[in-house]
Amino acid sequence: MGYVKGLKCKECKRAFPKEPIHVCEYCFGPLEVDYDYEKISKQISRTTILAGPPSMWRYKELMPLDEENKVGDHVGYTPLVRAKNLGKALGLNNLYIKNDSVNHPTFSFKDRVVAVAISKAIEFGFDTISCASTGNLANSVAAHSAEAGLKSFIFIPDGLESGKILGTMVYGTQLVAVNGSYDDVNRLCSEIAAHHKWAFVNINIRPYYGDGSKSYGYEIAEQLGWKTPDNVIVPVAGSSLITKIWKAFHEFEMLGLLEGKVNSKIFAAQATGCSPVTTAIKNDTDVITPVKPNTIAKSIAIGNPADGYYGVKTTKDSGGYGEDVNDEEIVLAMRLLAETEGIFTETAGGVTVGVTKKLVQQGRIKPDETTVICITGNGLKTVEALSGQFTDPVIIEPKLNNFEEIYSNLSTA
Repeated sequence: MGYVKGLKCKECKRAFPKEPIHVCEYCFGPLEVDYDYEKISKQISRTTILAGPPSMWRYKELMPLDEENKVGDHVGYTPLVRAKNLGKALGLNNLYIKNDSVNHPTFSFKDRVVAVAISKAIEFGFDTISCASTGNLANSVAAHSAEAGLKSFIFIPDGLESGKILGTMVYGTQLVAVNGSYDDVNRLCSEIAAHHKWAFVNINIRPYYGDGSKSYGYEIAEQLGWKTPDNVIVPVAGSSLITKIWKAFHEFEMLGLLEGKVNSKIFAAQATGCSPVTTAIKNDTDVITPVKPNTIAKSIAIGNPADGYYGVKTTKDSGGYGEDVNDEEIVLAMRLLAETEGIFTETAGGVTVGVTKKLVQQGRIKPDETTVICITGNGLKTVEALSGQFTDPVIIEPKLNNFEEIYSNLSTA
């Protein structure tokens, strides 16, 4: 191990040492990991990747750790599903679902970033892990902290889905609900970070944490036969995932791991009730105007996204676009995915499926292009979103004649 030279500012390019910091002290730009790609190129190949474990750690040379990972041995390498039925419904002949709703252990893509963040926090000597979260990150931080034997304090906005609250507390964490939006929670956590020597995965560990998402992009390319798709539709919250998928594709190209070059268009998907990034894209500006979230898609309801500018830039640089869907469209898309492919996604997945439908209708995605929809979380976490959508099951006595009485009605319903 040991392919990280340090950190560097994404804006002024100044170099910084490998420390738990995330903001440039000169221009206040965000810091990112600076890799020794020349050294990596001598160690990684398709052969070494294929010989690696069936997890995100098959790409360990491209992860920001100096030692072997301490948690999350089984995270990642989730299915890339050929979605023929959904494709037929949407008018797409080469549609795939990258399905992180079955990611180990907490059923969202956040397990990727947290496995990296906590492993790095242990390298730095932290004994307490913390985060601000809209739900999925809370689940993952609590689970991986428990695996590592570390203490954890997790902060969420009040009013999250009950499944995500229970799915955090079960791991024995200290969970604190804050009366406010995610942005309020994040500001509070920044203040707490200045007073407590904790590893905040999406604050002082953020440069390392974010690079765990690159594994999502690597897997798409590998599972497509070392090619990148024509289109990728990505749910956008803070805008980290969308930028890291784009970065992953270009790292594979630079290292000679791809067949051909990256020609992917990256599309940003948001809920209409919280769409600062897609609104900026539609208005052809890179200025993000913060909003107050009002949507059932709570896992991506970040009104002032930390990497929003870079999310907009990714779509522009790739030739993609941004689109949003309202709550009704989200629910319909969740049902459509379940009914066509047998995949139960949370509300964020309803956003990406619904946005894909709109992009096809707008002619931005062509029928024969290879398209990947990112499904990043499991529907069992957001069952409230489907409240009132279904009638109660028919109840009968355990007798054949009772069943036959209702059979004809059921079969023609």
